[in-house]
Amino acid sequence: MKKYSVLFLLLSSLVVNAQTKPAAPPAKGTTKPKLIVGIVIDQMRYDYIYRFWDKFGNDGFKKLVNQGYFCKNTNFNYVPTYTGPGHASIYTGTTPAVHGIIANDWFDKTTGKNMYCSEDAAVTGVGTTAKEGKRSPVNMLTTTITDELRISSNMKSKVIGIALKDRSAILPAGHTANAAYWFDGSVGGFISSTYYMNELPAYVQAFNKKELPKKYLSQAWNTLLPIEQYTESVADDNKYEFVAKGETKPVFPHNLQALYEKNGGLGMIRSTPFGNTLTKDFAMEIIKNENMGKGTATDFLAVSFSSPDYIGHLYGPNSVEQEDDYLRLDLELAELLTFIEIQVGKGNALVFLTADHAAPEVPAYLMDLKVPAGYLNEDKLFSDLKKYMAKTYGDSLVLSYSNQQVFLNQQVMENKKLMPQQVQEEVANFVIKQEHVSEVLTATTLNNAQFTEGARYLMQKGFNVKRSGDVLVNYEPAYVDFPHYGTTHGSPYSYDTHVPLLFYGWHVKRGSTTEQIYITDIAATLAMMLNIQFPNGSCGKPINISAPLHPISKGEESGVKK
Repeated sequence: MKKYSVLFLLLSSLVVNAQTKPAAPPAKGTTKPKLIVGIVIDQMRYDYIYRFWDKFGNDGFKKLVNQGYFCKNTNFNYVPTYTGPGHASIYTGTTPAVHGIIANDWFDKTTGKNMYCSEDAAVTGVGTTAKEGKRSPVNMLTTTITDELRISSNMKSKVIGIALKDRSAILPAGHTANAAYWFDGSVGGFISSTYYMNELPAYVQAFNKKELPKKYLSQAWNTLLPIEQYTESVADDNKYEFVAKGETKPVFPHNLQALYEKNGGLGMIRSTPFGNTLTKDFAMEIIKNENMGKGTATDFLAVSFSSPDYIGHLYGPNSVEQEDDYLRLDLELAELLTFIEIQVGKGNALVFLTADHAAPEVPAYLMDLKVPAGYLNEDKLFSDLKKYMAKTYGDSLVLSYSNQQVFLNQQVMENKKLMPQQVQEEVANFVIKQEHVSEVLTATTLNNAQFTEGARYLMQKGFNVKRSGDVLVNYEPAYVDFPHYGTTHGSPYSYDTHVPLLFYGWHVKRGSTTEQIYITDIAATLAMMLNIQFPNGSCGKPINISAPLHPISKGEESGVKK
């Protein structure tokens, strides 16, 4: 027995020593990147990487794929897949159910009016007197990864967001940003609001005085390559595309100088590839003038390229215009990536690229191919529903139908002593019978059930108890309420949810994965790499993209190739 007792004591001692052994310290070397650049492309389908691959250069998309980590099966995990919720979800690491940006704009139950996602009546524009200056992140309910970076560094990290669209600059930059800048066509330059500053910095004013939008719109938009090489697109002259005022056909070349005053003035640059050029120009100006990546703390530039969305809405994903836009965007990315590495040193910048949503084929095009697709009339659906409810209850009870959500008049229902659940079900029973409606869920069901997959799961993740409607509606695949040209987005189907996700640079291993990844995993991944708090509403899981830490050589530090 003694022999076994001694053996037991010896094993116990080994276990105790193993349990009390100090944890290994963090690896030495460069423990944080000098600069993070988040790139969001507005309306980028996953398949564009492969469709245009042979025409891309080596230093843009191909560089990110070949030298970075490619998450091939990345999807949005909620609906609606719009620009505002997309940017908010990428940077907060959670869905509209939590961060509250349920759409680009929505019916506000408290005021009875529409609320724009970055609207803020308490601030005024800086660099403009237009209402587009009254913007801030005040409607976003959670922190972003950019907020957490600022807080973790005692506000030493510099965070700036830029885009042509205000929501695409403001929401990624978060609540604590040093600045956010967006484009105002009425002044032909980048503006901000008093949420961030009282006056545009001198270098921003100087950049605006260059009048680059006017310069870029003084030329014709012709194809980058000979047009016969655009074999990934349908014929240039087709019936599925928008015809601008001043044109008779939607074909190249587009004489921008003759068109822009009839089509929104300088704001027309948004719907040309030169909107991407302008965004890239400004991004480099900010990095240089703000000395981003030169301080003691990690800086963060959030850049969104908005023009692909405008072009997609007008011309569709199979147009020569969109193909040309992406070939040109590849060149802009190459220039930006090279500039970043020169500024902060190769290996000292962490870059990620993704999209805020994708897009379906033009339904009219699919219809001609005999693929199930088509168009709905939401105004008619709204009108028919109001008539039905008025006949049933003596009052329509319906205040709004927006973002495929029905908003009911709670006050009238209370006065009539109607049970909300009963009225919601009455609405649902009527709407589900309408042509090309595939799914209808009531707020009561969403509050009391737990869905784990499919469209219902995505609808629930997009449902915010206080802001969303009383009944949520989903349509059949490839059915939209939109003009019969170009495309839109917003659905729970893969053509809207499946987007590229690429990481590149600082301690990112080379490789790829087909593992299911959600867009909400990006913020968690960055937080884990930076060893900081996740955003406070985060539901994402870190992606394993990190290469082993190692010291940066002097050659890499200076940006000089060894």
